[in-house]
Amino acid sequence: MTDATFDAGVSGVPVRWSASTWMSVVSMAAATFALVSAEFLPAGLLTPMAADLGISEGTAGQVVTATATVGAIAALFANVAIGRLNRKTVLVALSALAVVSNLVAAFATDFWILLLARAGLGIALSGFWSLSAAVVARLVGVSALGRGMSIIFIGVSLATIAAPSIGALISDWIGWRAAMTATAVAAVLAMLLQAVSLPSLPASESNSLFEVFRLTARRGVQLGMLAILLVVTGHFSAFVYVRAYLEQVTVLPASLVALALLGYGVASVVGNVVGGKMADTNVRTALIFTALVLGGAILGLMLLGSSTVPALTLVALWGFGFGTAPIVLQTKVSKEALDALEASGSLVVVCFQVAIALGAVIGGQLVDVQGVASALLFAGIVALLAIPVALGSRRS
Repeated sequence: MTDATFDAGVSGVPVRWSASTWMSVVSMAAATFALVSAEFLPAGLLTPMAADLGISEGTAGQVVTATATVGAIAALFANVAIGRLNRKTVLVALSALAVVSNLVAAFATDFWILLLARAGLGIALSGFWSLSAAVVARLVGVSALGRGMSIIFIGVSLATIAAPSIGALISDWIGWRAAMTATAVAAVLAMLLQAVSLPSLPASESNSLFEVFRLTARRGVQLGMLAILLVVTGHFSAFVYVRAYLEQVTVLPASLVALALLGYGVASVVGNVVGGKMADTNVRTALIFTALVLGGAILGLMLLGSSTVPALTLVALWGFGFGTAPIVLQTKVSKEALDALEASGSLVVVCFQVAIALGAVIGGQLVDVQGVASALLFAGIVALLAIPVALGSRRS
C-alpha cells in the first residue's frame, strides 16, 4: 500500500479499504488505546502511588500535569525534530518510548524519576497526535479522513473508560506498579502491530517551526483553533466534577454514578462513529451539531439534573457530544491545511493541551467559589459559543 490511496482521496473518488488498510488503521487505534490508557491511568492509582512513594495525593497528581505540560511544549517541535525520517519508523519509535516510560514509572523508587517517566510519555503522546491526521490521510485518503480518525478515537474512548477502573482493580489486587506494567505491555503490543501493519511512510512534508506558525495566519485554521479552545475548555471545566454533581445534586448512590459514567463512555464511542461520518460529509455542519449537543446536554444537566432519569440521559448525551468533538475538530483544522497536515497536527495538539489546562483551572476556581453548578453553566455557554464560530467558517 502506498500513497496512491491518499491521491484517490484527494480526487474525491471513493476508495474501498483493503485488508491492509484496515490493519494499518487498527494499529493506530491500538497505539491510541495504549497511550491514552497510560495517560489516564494515574486517576485510579493516586492513593496507593502516593502512599508507596511517601508523598501527598496532590503531589502525586502532578504526574498528570507533567504529561500534559511536556506534551504541549513537545507538540510545537515534534514535526521539526523528526525531519525527513520515515513516519512509520517515528510511530514505532514513539510506541517504544511509551514502553520505556511506563516501565520506568512502574519501577520508580523516587517521585522525580516517576515525573521524568511521565514526561517521556508526554513526548510520545504529542508526537503521535501531531502525526495522526497526516498519517491517516495517507492511509485512507482525505475524503475518508473523518472515518479514519473516528476509528483512531475509539481507542481514546475505550481507554478513558477502561484505564482508571481496570487500573484501580489491578492496583487493589497486586499493586499500582503492576498496573503501570500492564500499560507497558499494551504499548508493546501496539508497537508490534504498527511494525507489522503500517506501510513505509516516507516524509512528505518539509517541516519547520515557521511552517507551524505560518498556518495561524489562515482564517479557517484560526476558526478551527478557536473552536477547539471553546469546546474543549468548556468540556474539561465541568466534566471533572460531574461525579460530584451527581452525588450532591442528583443524590445518586455510587452504583448509579458508575452506571452514569459507563453510559457516558458507551455513548462517546457511538459519538466517535457518528462524528467521523458527519465530518466527512460536511465538517461545518458537524461542528455546529457537536457544539449544540454538547452545550445543550451540559446546560440541560444543570437545569434538570435533580431527577435521576434526566440526569442519566443527559450525561449519556454529553458523552455522545464529546465523542464527536475530537474527530470533528481535528478534521476541521486538517481540511483547512491539506498542504501541511503534519504542521496543523502540531497546532491541534497544542490547542487541546492548552484548552484542557485552561478548563481545569477555570472549573476548579468556579467550583471552589460558587459550587459545581456554576462550572456546568460556564461549560455549557462556552461550548455553545462554538456555533457562531462554525457559522463563520466556509462550507466544506
